[in-house]
Amino acid sequence: MTMTNTNGDITARLNNLKSQIDQGKTEKTKAEANLESYTKQRDEVVAEMQELGVTPETIDGEIERLDKEIEADLKKAEELLKA
Repeated sequence: MTMTNTNGDITARLNNLKSQIDQGKTEKTKAEANLESYTKQRDEVVAEMQELGVTPETIDGEIERLDKEIEADLKKAEELLKA
């Protein structure tokens, strides 16, 4: 093994590490941008929910209540059609 081959191998490995670090930085930047975007979207949805009188904590109960209301209204409509 020659000294030049060893130096070339070390240089290649260092370049590979640098490339991986650069790729990691790029991925981190993308992830941070996505987090910011998703946080903004979540905040907008929560604000819309509040305008409708529900919160993330109460939405499941509201959906259940509306499902029951729809079912009751459908039964009434079916009864009216039978008459």
